[in-house]
Amino acid sequence: MAKAVAAALHDAGYVNVTIVARNEEGGRDLAALYGFAWTPEAAAGAGMLINATPLGMAGGGSGEQQSTQSFTDEAVAQAQLVFDVVALPAQTPLILAARAAGKPVITGAEVIALQAAEQFVLYTGVRPSPELVREASEFSRR
Repeated sequence: MAKAVAAALHDAGYVNVTIVARNEEGGRDLAALYGFAWTPEAAAGAGMLINATPLGMAGGGSGEQQSTQSFTDEAVAQAQLVFDVVALPAQTPLILAARAAGKPVITGAEVIALQAAEQFVLYTGVRPSPELVREASEFSRR
């Protein structure tokens, strides 16, 4: 997922990107692939925070992993936008912290709904309305 996010940022023209990864080799390799910087820990002051790790995800890993917030409250407070790719739960610890700080968010649940919609278009040639995508996404999480 981190590679997909980095590729999307690169393709969208972002140049001032820092890949945060605890695994130095993997983080440096990914950053170098797209001409980005690397650091082992996030610093406060980033305009956009994107979590592409399983931290906050339900069902996998330990209970501690599910309740861990991927960025500090300070980093969240200083960000302009917070994006968590984790789809389940939609309200991860990071998303909850960002909402509490009044930050705009993009949830993994929104992303997975858009991915499903695009797959539907590819298979059927029919583009569902944004309202139908939202309803299907809500239904899928019941």
